[in-house]
Amino acid sequence: MSASATSLSTTTTPEPEDLAGPPARRRSRVRGILTIAAFLGPALVLFCLLVLAPIVLAGYDSLFKWNGFGGHPTNFVGFENFTKLFKDEVFTGDLKRGGILVLLSLVIQLPLSLGLAMLLNQKIKGRAVYRLLFFAPYVLSEVITAVLFNLVLQPDICLADRAFSAMGITDVTWLGDSDIALYLLFFVITWKYFGFHMILYLAGRQGIPHELHEAAATEGATSWQTFTKITLPLLGPTIRISIFLSVIGALQLFDLVWVLTGGGPNHSTETMAVTMFQFGFRRFQVGYASAISIVMFLMSLIFALLYQRFVLRRDTEGAITVMRDYR
Repeated sequence: MSASATSLSTTTTPEPEDLAGPPARRRSRVRGILTIAAFLGPALVLFCLLVLAPIVLAGYDSLFKWNGFGGHPTNFVGFENFTKLFKDEVFTGDLKRGGILVLLSLVIQLPLSLGLAMLLNQKIKGRAVYRLLFFAPYVLSEVITAVLFNLVLQPDICLADRAFSAMGITDVTWLGDSDIALYLLFFVITWKYFGFHMILYLAGRQGIPHELHEAAATEGATSWQTFTKITLPLLGPTIRISIFLSVIGALQLFDLVWVLTGGGPNHSTETMAVTMFQFGFRRFQVGYASAISIVMFLMSLIFALLYQRFVLRRDTEGAITVMRDYR
């Protein structure tokens, strides 16, 4: 009798959750919503003020012919600024030069960073010092980097000039030569940013279990086979993120170019951001400059959405799956 009573009391005793009625659960839900709003509210306000509002304002200004003075723009021209934009040889040249910088980054800068990361992952003497030295340029601001290389590439002063002079090659103007200025700009960009990508790859490489490489070595795989069959595929997510950051950075490049060359000589190093600055703050064609900014924004947005949809999607889905399994 006592056992059955105990069993009955066990099965009929309400859980603590059942004791809390709908009003209590409703209050708990409201508190949760208020907590989320308290944390996200300030960030959303700043995002709207500093990101969304400037985009909307630039889109509005791009429909007018306006010099930036005299209050609100009134000379409505519709999409004339955009049609003029793609007929402008300077802007179409910006697109071409941006494409060259992106291509060179993908073909030279990122493979160089990956190779150095693999090298510095080995047990070599002083590798911590090498990592520090290679990463140090990234710590410098773009302005400091540009000023530094402006001094380094001064004609008749820099070491390269003296080396060429010793070989009988003189009158090299470096950044003053429109044929090589863009490639020198890429060299400076690579010097500045390769350490950042190297650290990304190094972190990704150290996240790969050693047992996989040990198993491959046991099976008789060569170093190249281990790299191509194990290391490179497992570094895929890191490489894809690195490519994304490199492309977006090349599309929005401004401060380093502005201080180093100002877009010259003869527009040979000019980027979309430099052209936008020139028209907006030097020629006071704010409507036209706003159109350039909208094109830059749309290019970056479309690339980011397509890249997320077709390249990063499986990485994101894998992360979500891991989180669900963890929970």
